Amino acid sequence: MTTDTTTPSYWLNWRFLLCAIWVSTTMVISSMIIWKCEGFNKIHSKRRENQQGKLGSLYKDEAWKTCIKQIHPVWLLAFRSFAFIVLLAVLTANIVIDGAYVFYFYTQWSFTLVTIYFAIGTVFSIYGCCQYHKRKDNHVLLDTEHGSYAATVLNENPNNLDDSRSFVHHNEPSPRNTAGLWGHIFQIIFQLTAGVTMLTDCVFWLIIYPFLTDANFRLNFLMITMHSINAIFLLGDTLLNCLRFPFFRIAYFILWTGIYVIFQWIIHACVSLWWPYPFLDLSSSYAPIWYFGVGLIHIPCYTVFTLIYKMKHFLLGATYQGLR
Repeated sequence: MTTDTTTPSYWLNWRFLLCAIWVSTTMVISSMIIWKCEGFNKIHSKRRENQQGKLGSLYKDEAWKTCIKQIHPVWLLAFRSFAFIVLLAVLTANIVIDGAYVFYFYTQWSFTLVTIYFAIGTVFSIYGCCQYHKRKDNHVLLDTEHGSYAATVLNENPNNLDDSRSFVHHNEPSPRNTAGLWGHIFQIIFQLTAGVTMLTDCVFWLIIYPFLTDANFRLNFLMITMHSINAIFLLGDTLLNCLRFPFFRIAYFILWTGIYVIFQWIIHACVSLWWPYPFLDLSSSYAPIWYFGVGLIHIPCYTVFTLIYKMKHFLLGATYQGLR
């Protein structure tokens, strides 16, 4: 029988106290890391503009460029568009079949986040492809104009080679622009998505399915899809894009999970319901251990994607065109 979660005795005990301390402490520390590393405490915007080497910096074109120059950005656009359509179709099917209550689960929170990432990524890639062709056309025009100019100068006076070089110097590409607000939001969502996707799939396949389900539990196609295709698409995007992956943004990942836990606490304090995940139930004497253990899992889940990111850099070597 399900324990009544609305009674004061369910919350006023040492189990909830330890769990609350653990969750609140990690959220406070994560907020402090974000405040420090994102540069929110910088008063002058010029200082941020000059900090291109800081951890969270991003160039505008890194949101849509591919990691290898030889791969046209349109391939990343095609991949992101396809991933968005598939993910949206799966999420819609899940809502239609099971109802809006599916957002009671962490899985749907993370799956929705992945879908949003690919939606924004598709928009950035469309913009990037337009910019790519515009730059290519401009380069062709400049090369043609320079060729005509240089030929004229050299024909009139072969000693005026410096004039030709000067023309080239003044027509070099301007410095790359830093990303705006949406560019940084996109990068943050990418890193947040990496963490929650790994956590969702790993907890489901390594903990919930083998140990916390009864003998009558049966997997269906939709359930398998929602705990696999999100990681597949995100891994493919990671291999193609040239976004950066500073490790400090694990703090967003921890905050996201903390918000979900508090969301569940508020609901269960108001209405007596079954817990979406058994390890969230505070009636068990092992609850603090479960909360602590699942919290620690965040580190390896995020580290896996960080290692994939670094491995990509190592394998591509000099062909990689993003910032290392």
